Amino acid sequence: MSASLSQADIISRELAALTHLEARIGFIARAVAGKIAFSTSLGVEDQVILHAIATTGAAIDVFTLDTGRHFPETLDTIESSERRYAPRIRLIAPNARDLESLVARDGINGFRSSIDARKACCDVRKVRPLQRALAGARGWVTGLRRGQSVGRHSIPFAEIDTGLGLLKLNPLADWSLEQVEAYIAANDIPINPLHTRGYPSVGCQPCTRPVRPGEDVRAGRWWWENEDGKECGLHNRPIAESS
Repeated sequence: MSASLSQADIISRELAALTHLEARIGFIARAVAGKIAFSTSLGVEDQVILHAIATTGAAIDVFTLDTGRHFPETLDTIESSERRYAPRIRLIAPNARDLESLVARDGINGFRSSIDARKACCDVRKVRPLQRALAGARGWVTGLRRGQSVGRHSIPFAEIDTGLGLLKLNPLADWSLEQVEAYIAANDIPINPLHTRGYPSVGCQPCTRPVRPGEDVRAGRWWWENEDGKECGLHNRPIAESS
């Protein structure tokens, strides 16, 4: 394993002690030796991190997974973000043969037929492309927050993704949604317009609906499934836990 639990523990403590996001991003850039990558879904948390990376000039590779099923508004958010922050956001597409085989087997909307079929779709469109994009990286920055869902309530600032053998870094782990929104307002950060139309969490267009008052922020994702453990596979890999 290229990263150690002790390193994750040290980074977690240091990040917890820092008040400002820019300071956390700067520390990550200094603490992780080697390539650091940031996978953005263009959601509000990820836009906050993108802003901090751009303003600090941290040497962090920024990419997004182009599943081929995004809302037009999400694609527009990529464009507006590139205009604001200058560097291109790398688009990582699914392998064409994998995608053709998936659709030939399950149909264009076969992901609704079963949980296994939906996970297979996520695997081809997201998980495998993510693995390619993170090849050679030592650190993986995400926009995960403890308040996003019950399944994410204990997310640390740094952990070891044992499947990928790298440090997974969550600089917004302790932020509330109110902090995210205040940071966006203070810095005039471009966001996906769907967030103002009842979509707090935006994924692929066929798999995302607006949430109703009182629902969990991720209730609109794969809404036809059971509420427990609704993840696409990007963030439920084996994680090494510290003592």
